[in-house]
Amino acid sequence: MPIAYKGTYHYRSGSTKQELKGLALQQFIMEKMGHSWDDIPVYGATLDDIDRNAIDYFLQCSIKAGRMDESEANSSTEDVLRNLGLFTKEGELKNAAILLFGKHVGQFFPSAVFKIGRFHTDESDLIIQDVIEGNLIQMASRVMEVLRTKYLLSPIHYEGLQRIEQLEIPDKALRELIYNAISHKAYTGPAIQMRIYDRSIELWNYGLLPKELTPAALLQKHSSYPRNHNIANVFYKAGFVESWGRGFKKIAEEFERASLPLPTIEENGGGVMAIVLRKTIDEVIAERGGDVGVNVGGMSEINVGDVSEIKLSDRQQIIVSIIRSNPTVSAKQMSETLSVTSRTIERDLAVMQKAGFIRHEGKDNAGVWVILEHGNTNS
Repeated sequence: MPIAYKGTYHYRSGSTKQELKGLALQQFIMEKMGHSWDDIPVYGATLDDIDRNAIDYFLQCSIKAGRMDESEANSSTEDVLRNLGLFTKEGELKNAAILLFGKHVGQFFPSAVFKIGRFHTDESDLIIQDVIEGNLIQMASRVMEVLRTKYLLSPIHYEGLQRIEQLEIPDKALRELIYNAISHKAYTGPAIQMRIYDRSIELWNYGLLPKELTPAALLQKHSSYPRNHNIANVFYKAGFVESWGRGFKKIAEEFERASLPLPTIEENGGGVMAIVLRKTIDEVIAERGGDVGVNVGGMSEINVGDVSEIKLSDRQQIIVSIIRSNPTVSAKQMSETLSVTSRTIERDLAVMQKAGFIRHEGKDNAGVWVILEHGNTNS
C-alpha cells in the first residue's frame, strides 16, 4: 500500500523502499477510485468526432455474436455510446469513446497506432513496414488483412475441390493476440509493435502485466484484469474477446491443435511481449511431403500461367509468380520475400534461365524479367 509523504508516494518492495510515480502512480490513484485510464474525459471532443461507420461495424459484430439484439441495429450514435458507458456523469466523451470510434484518433492519441515491420534476423535489417492507424474497433481486422497480404505465409491444400489457404499461425490465435495487445496497451506510451523476423514474430504492447499476474500464469486459469475496462467491455460485446480471462488459454488451444510450439510471454521494455516461432517456406513444403502450395503476401504459385505445367520446384513456381507480379523485381527482393539467402535465389534463377523458363533483359541491376511460354529443354 503506497504511503504519501511530502507530496510523493512510496511503497515497499522486498526490503527496499520505492517511489511510486508516473504511469504507475496514475494507475494506482484511478484504481483506488474504481476507474481506469480510458474513463478519463476527452475535453473538447463531441459526437462530431465519432465515426458512424465504426459504430455500425460494432453493431453488426455485436448482433452477429449474439451479444446485442437485432432491434438495436439502427440505434443512434449517442444511444450506443451511452449504453456502452462511454460518457462521463458530466456528459463528456471518455478516452475510450474516441479510441474505439473516433474519426481522427491520432489527433487526440498520437500513439494509438499499430506498427508492423519485416526484418531478417535483427532490427538493423528492416525490409518493409506498415503503420495501421484509426479507430480500435476496426484496427485488428485491418492488421490481419495487412499481415495476410504482405507478411505471412499461407500454406495451400485442397479438401476435395475446395482450395484452403491456412495462415502459418492459427487465425483465431493470432487475432486473440492482437486483440489482447490493443485492449491492454497503456495508451500514454509508444505504439504497439509487431516485428516479423525470418524465424519468429514478436508482438509488443506498452504496459506491464497487473500485479496479480505473471507471464507464466497467463496460460493457466486466471481471472480477467483489464487495463482499459471500457475498451475490454466493448471488445467483449462485439464478440472479439472473452471476459473471463480465457484469452491466452484459447491461444494455447489453437496452437496445440495446429501442432505448433506455444507462444512465450515475457515482460520487456516496460511492456508485454508475445513471441511466436515461425517456419520457412522450405520447412512448410518439406513437412507436407512437397504436396503443398504456399501463398506469400497474396502471390500464389498455383496460378502461374503456362509454366505451371513445367516441372519447377515449389520455390521456383513462387519465383515465377513474383516475377509475373513485378517484372523489375531484384534477386535480393525475392530473397527477402521468401526468407532465403540471395545465393539460393540466384541459383534458382540461373537454373530457370538455362532451362528457358525465364529470361532477363537489360542491365543486371536495372533490367526486367520475362516469363517464356515454354521451357527450352535444349538449353
